[in-house]
Amino acid sequence: MKRSHRESRLWRKIRITVQRQFNLYLDKANDEEVIIGITKSSEFKGANLWTLIFAIFIASIGLNVNSTAVIIGAMLISPLMGPIMGIGLSVGISDFDLLKKSSRNLLIATMISIATSTLYFLITPLHDAQSELLARTTPSVWDVFIAFLGGLAGIVGATRQEKSNVIPGVAIATALMPPLCTAGFGLASGNLLYFAGALYLYFINSIFICLSTLLIVRFLKFRKKRFEDKRYEQKVSRYILIVTIITVVPSIYLAYRIVDKSIFENNARHFVREEFNFSNTQVVNRNFIYRPQQKEINLLLIGAELADSAISRIRKRMGQYHLEQTQLVVYQGLNTKQEVDFSQIKASILEDVFRQDSSRKTTTTNTPVHPPLPDITNEFKALFPFCQYYAASDMIFRRPDSSSQDTITVVMAGFTRKINQAEKTRVQRWLKYRLAADSVKLVIQ
Repeated sequence: MKRSHRESRLWRKIRITVQRQFNLYLDKANDEEVIIGITKSSEFKGANLWTLIFAIFIASIGLNVNSTAVIIGAMLISPLMGPIMGIGLSVGISDFDLLKKSSRNLLIATMISIATSTLYFLITPLHDAQSELLARTTPSVWDVFIAFLGGLAGIVGATRQEKSNVIPGVAIATALMPPLCTAGFGLASGNLLYFAGALYLYFINSIFICLSTLLIVRFLKFRKKRFEDKRYEQKVSRYILIVTIITVVPSIYLAYRIVDKSIFENNARHFVREEFNFSNTQVVNRNFIYRPQQKEINLLLIGAELADSAISRIRKRMGQYHLEQTQLVVYQGLNTKQEVDFSQIKASILEDVFRQDSSRKTTTTNTPVHPPLPDITNEFKALFPFCQYYAASDMIFRRPDSSSQDTITVVMAGFTRKINQAEKTRVQRWLKYRLAADSVKLVIQ
């Protein structure tokens, strides 16, 4: 009996200690102070408006020259977090006036941001889509998690008596500014896919910051706004509920689509890696097509042809990889009945030859191993649409009459048309900059 009593006292002490350590009410600011602070930060006029414009220009330049440090600096300057948190706060305390004000200011800030970035990308002499910009065209499941967790950290920091660097950190993590600049680039370059993808990422980030703000405000039991006219209060509550449903339901569906697509692609990559591991047959191209009702895995094989029975057995094992509703399409055999991309075959073979040659030479010499080259396929396609394929590798060049040797990055590429010397120089300069190589040898097929 005494032992049981001691154990209960111990668990009670542990529970009290844990509750004290994780108590969000400690150091919490007054509700009115928090509301006034967030309301003030959600306004866009005077200094806030000019700060936003300057931050947009800085972020656009950072994306244009592919400078991560400049982009981070712009996100620290940006005041975009204010109206987004204002929307979440207004829903949490049933303040319809604050909801209208924050929504209006967010819309104005978004339009000004897109207009400013579009103006910059129209007048800049640099029109290449760098990797930092391309990364903001398609949201992933991690963007959803980062936005939600960042929003939680942001509103917790905003409700403290002593303000810290939480808000600037959240602004960097959730990346609200770069997607708007990317949308401006899409408008300036006429690429509507970039524009739509960037706005999609911005919308996802904004919505989940609002949701996390709403959750913390409700958890901390902020006092809701009361109205003398009960009818008006019911009307405001109804409007807020409608706005919340219209906003939250699509965002949850979009987030589900992003998560489902990421899971499908991970399962598909694992399936291809495990099931198509043959010594005489190689997968040279894989394409994962995601649709809500029908998903596809398209594979292009070279080498010894797989029998239909072997492919049927592989299809039966797709359920082990959670790919029950996925269609497997296999192209093999170089015949005219199948639509085979020969440029993809050639690029894959060249890349494999380069990789084997480089690994063989680096293992037989004492030269240091260079880091792997980055995948620049999407950037290459966006900047030079007339490029059919490319293969890149670091190669060691030796002179027969000398013991010296040089390491040169060799890029072999094929184009749909003949390119002039100016275009070749432009491609070579971009490759040298993007691959961070001392020298690049461009071989045109």
